[in-house]
Amino acid sequence: MQTADKCNQDQLQQCKQKAGCCIDSAKDTLFALSKDIWSCAELAYEEKQSHDILVRFFTETEKGWSVESHYKLDTAFRATWGPTGGNAGGDTLNIGFLCEYDALPGIGHACGHNLIAEVGAAAAVGMKGALEPLVDPPVRVTVTVIGTPAEEEGGGKIDLIEAGGFEGLDLVFMAHPSQEDAAYLPDMAEDDVTVKYYGKASHAAAYPWEGINALDAAVLAYNNLSVLRQQLKPDWRLHGIIKHGGVKPNIIPAFSELYFYLRTPKRRDLPFLREKAEQCFRSAAMATGCRVELQYGPHEYHNVLPNKTLARLYEENGKALGIEFTTDEQVLNTPSGSTDFGNLSFVVPGIHPYFYIGTEALNHTEEYTAAAGSDKAQFFTLRTAKTLVMTALDVLFNPELLKQVKEDFRLSKLKEECEVRRENGSGSGPGQWGGAASASR
Repeated sequence: MQTADKCNQDQLQQCKQKAGCCIDSAKDTLFALSKDIWSCAELAYEEKQSHDILVRFFTETEKGWSVESHYKLDTAFRATWGPTGGNAGGDTLNIGFLCEYDALPGIGHACGHNLIAEVGAAAAVGMKGALEPLVDPPVRVTVTVIGTPAEEEGGGKIDLIEAGGFEGLDLVFMAHPSQEDAAYLPDMAEDDVTVKYYGKASHAAAYPWEGINALDAAVLAYNNLSVLRQQLKPDWRLHGIIKHGGVKPNIIPAFSELYFYLRTPKRRDLPFLREKAEQCFRSAAMATGCRVELQYGPHEYHNVLPNKTLARLYEENGKALGIEFTTDEQVLNTPSGSTDFGNLSFVVPGIHPYFYIGTEALNHTEEYTAAAGSDKAQFFTLRTAKTLVMTALDVLFNPELLKQVKEDFRLSKLKEECEVRRENGSGSGPGQWGGAASASR
C-alpha cells in the first residue's frame, strides 16, 4: 500500500510540474489573449470580440477541445476536453475553470477581468497538458472551461445557472485580481435598484409653484440614505449615483433617476436593507408629491461560500510557488465587493481566490486598468493559474480530498440555512425595521 501511495504521489508531483511547464510554454500566447481582451474592453453582455478571442484560442490555438461558441448566452462559451482515463463506464470527475471578460464603463478593465480570462485559459491548458500523457489517470476526468459574461452588471453566471449551464460540474475554479493574495475573501451579497421619480415640469422662475420637482425627490432620497448609514450595521453598504437630474436650470425637472447598490455580508440580511432603503425612496416621493418607481436588477448576487479544504490546498500550493498570502486580519475579515460567483458557490463546490498583480493600485481605478494590461502582471497571473491547477490535481489524485471538499460545501450551505432560520425565528428581522421585508424579485 505504501508503495502504491508513493507512486501515486510521485505521479501527482510530476503532473504538477508538467502543468507548470505547459503554462510557461504558452505564456506568450496567453499574454496575447489577455492583451487583446484588455484592448477591446467590452461591457456586460456585449463582449462579442472578447468572446471570439477566447473561442479562437480553444478552437485554433489550442487543439483537442470541443467548443460550443454560444453556450446558453450569446457571449458565453464552453470548451471541454475528455473524458479520459479511468473506467469508461465509471464516474467522471468534471473539473471546471471559469473565464470572465467584461469591462467597466469609461475605465476599461479596471477590475482585471482580462486576467481572469487568462487565468482560466492558462489553467485549462496546464490541466490538459498534465493529464494528456498519463496512461492511466487515477479517475476518469473531463476538463471544462466556461466563459461567463456580464459579471460587472447583470450576473451572467446566474443566467447560466438558471439555464442549466453548470450541470454536471463537480468543481469550479477561478481567481480574481486584487492588491494581495488570499485564498478566500468575504465577498458580499448585493442587490441593485433603479429609482425613478416623476414630477411635473414648469418654468423655474416664472411659476415654479406649478411644478413638481423630481430632482428634489432624488436629492432627498440620496440624503435620506446618507443619514440612514448611521443606523446601519458597520459592514452593511449602500452607495449610488443620480443618473438623471433634469435638462435645464429654468425647467423644473419632471423626471429624475437614481441607481443604487445595496450590500450585506450575508444574503439573509438583504431584505432588511432593501426595506429600509425603500422607505427612504418612498418618503422622498411623498415629501415632494412625485410618483416613484423602483426597479430591481434581474438578479441578486449571493455572498461567496467558503470551502476550507480547497482554500487550504490553494495556500499550500501557492506557498510552494512563492506566493506570500496576506495575514492582515482586516483584509481577511472585512467584506468588500460582490460577485455572481457567490450564486455559483451555492450550486457547485469551488474556490474564488484573489491574487496580487504587482501593483498597489486599487481596483476600479485608471491605474489598475493600466496594471491589468502590463507585462508585470503576467508573472503573478500565470503563477495563480498554476496554483489553481495544482489544487485541482490534488483533489483529482486523492478521493478523500474530494469527499472533504463536498462535505465542506454541504456544511457551508447548511450553516447559511440555519442562520436564516435562526434570524427569522429570533424576532430580529424586518419587524424591527418598521415593516415587512420587501418581496423577492
